[in-house]
Amino acid sequence: MTRSDEPSEELTAIESEALARVQRLGSGQATRRDIEDTRHWGSRSSAHSEALAQASLLWDQLGPAGANLLKRRGDSVLADVRRQPRMTRRAMLGGALATSAAAYLVVSPPLQLWPSLQDVMADYRTAAGEQRKLTIDGGIKMTLNTGTSVNVQPGDANLDRIEILTGEAVIAASSASREVRVVAGDGEMRARQAQFNVRHEQRSTCVTCLDGEVQVTRHGSVAALRAGQQVSYTALGLAAPMSVDLAEVTAWRDGMLIFHDTPLGNVVTEINRYRPGKVMVTNAELEHRLVNGRFRIDNVDDILNMFQQIFGAKARHLPGGIVLLS
Repeated sequence: MTRSDEPSEELTAIESEALARVQRLGSGQATRRDIEDTRHWGSRSSAHSEALAQASLLWDQLGPAGANLLKRRGDSVLADVRRQPRMTRRAMLGGALATSAAAYLVVSPPLQLWPSLQDVMADYRTAAGEQRKLTIDGGIKMTLNTGTSVNVQPGDANLDRIEILTGEAVIAASSASREVRVVAGDGEMRARQAQFNVRHEQRSTCVTCLDGEVQVTRHGSVAALRAGQQVSYTALGLAAPMSVDLAEVTAWRDGMLIFHDTPLGNVVTEINRYRPGKVMVTNAELEHRLVNGRFRIDNVDDILNMFQQIFGAKARHLPGGIVLLS
């Protein structure tokens, strides 16, 4: 390869701006205008959208602590991407991350400690421990639980469209003539004059009908829910509807968490939704101990104290809100 054939070591102007925009969005100080401006900027050309996608993926891998890495090593990271022949952009970016950020990822693995750019750019979003009520066009009311990201798509005279990217929300539809369609993962819910709770996580989605009727569809499979019924779906398919305790499902709206003979590991998973950082159980026996009780969401660390008092668990606190239970 001649010198003129070698890929540039310097970022293009578009790549530099993409990195700057991503850092701004992930800083926690971005405004709604910043988000809209970035969406518009990314649609200007394929080069803009590709640069924004690369910068977004870097953020998703590195998080806030990676901002300095991007500033110091941005040129070499994306130069590494351009240097690799006959590879997809995703594969090339993965190679660049492996060489430029491997040490960081080993010492501080992501652990879902920060929101993805998809979450940051959502129409509506709540942080850890935050809840939010809102009303959208068509009179649809939503209550967002902790760590929830939602997009509201343009509807028409007869249909409202909502996409839950991650998290949990209660949707209340009051019109008999106007249908609400909620998408979560590869499934969707349709309802009129109904109220339902949707919890969408990485690998599963759970839908609970609180009032009225809700139709849940996934890849052609359909479940019709009435009040007090719940259904879940994963990559394996749509499960059969079951009856549940609505007070337990919706306790979060009253600022409470309720556990009945719940394995401690599952309780910790729930705690992690409501606090910054991450709690991890390193003792398999402790993980399977059963927990009962009602706890306030605004002080979930009390649950950790209870683990120490009742089960004799030891808690090691690390920077960044990370707690190791053993």
